[in-house]
Amino acid sequence: MVSLIIVRHGQSDANKENIYTGWTDSHLTKKGENQAKNAGNLILNNFSEKIYDYHTSVLSRAIKTTYLIQEELDDLYKPLHKSWRLNERHYGALRGLNKDDTKLTYGKNKVALWRRSYKEQPPQLDQPDSVVGRYKNMDIRSMPLGESLENASCRVIPYYLDNVVPNLLQNKNQIIIAHGSTLRALIKYIENISDESIDGVEVGNAEPIIYEFDNKLNLISKKELE
Repeated sequence: MVSLIIVRHGQSDANKENIYTGWTDSHLTKKGENQAKNAGNLILNNFSEKIYDYHTSVLSRAIKTTYLIQEELDDLYKPLHKSWRLNERHYGALRGLNKDDTKLTYGKNKVALWRRSYKEQPPQLDQPDSVVGRYKNMDIRSMPLGESLENASCRVIPYYLDNVVPNLLQNKNQIIIAHGSTLRALIKYIENISDESIDGVEVGNAEPIIYEFDNKLNLISKKELE
């Protein structure tokens, strides 16, 4: 058997303020840091096998969560792979807006579709963000204007297949520390959840999920740590 652990980052400033962030950087709150440390302890106490590789996005809230989990597991020396493909879903023109305010502006049913459905896209940006800083090596054509969960899946799943699956097939346990929507996309793929049913899937902050697979990566079990 081989295992994949997935963890959503701890509470961020934007989570606390109920603001859409997506690709906007937002740091962990003190509560979020404590949640990340607790996630590390949960893994330590419930998973005795070696973790070979850590994977995360290029956003601070996920990276800091990863470091704190690694510290709790005495794994700071382990390989850490960062990719924009594991970034949160891009919320387009909604980013920076309060989620409750958008319900008043657009209606709660429309906002629910933007947030929870598989195919519905949020309002788009007029033009992509500049390719600078953490995105300086990206092709401007890869910068989204706003993504549905399906759009985000088109970058998350190829990353998983190209960078995580080969290690799992070598019987090397892996951990992905990322974001609510992009982990929902991964959960949908791993558990073969329908487009309609993914609406009801939630991923809590810093609540590890452990998947166990056989040597052909057929799913054997799922364990949620709280």
